[in-house]
Amino acid sequence: MPEIVIRIPEETALLLHVSREEVGRKLQMAAAAKLYEMGELSSGAAAQLAGIPRTVFLSRLADYGIDTFRLSEVDLQAESRLA
Repeated sequence: MPEIVIRIPEETALLLHVSREEVGRKLQMAAAAKLYEMGELSSGAAAQLAGIPRTVFLSRLADYGIDTFRLSEVDLQAESRLA
């Protein structure tokens, strides 16, 4: 698995109120959530990037202000006709 090294200021962990080790996990989850939100990754692929199970990833999206499920207007109309 490829590894990416990101240099961050020492103060970042302090500002985030987490340990230095947790900063990496937070950045990994934030990147996965944003890529999912942008439609670049499926929820499964984003969960894999975040290093957590898909169900956990989907439950954490609300923490980032991201809707878990997205329906287009056409999809929503089709769903409402079926209800």
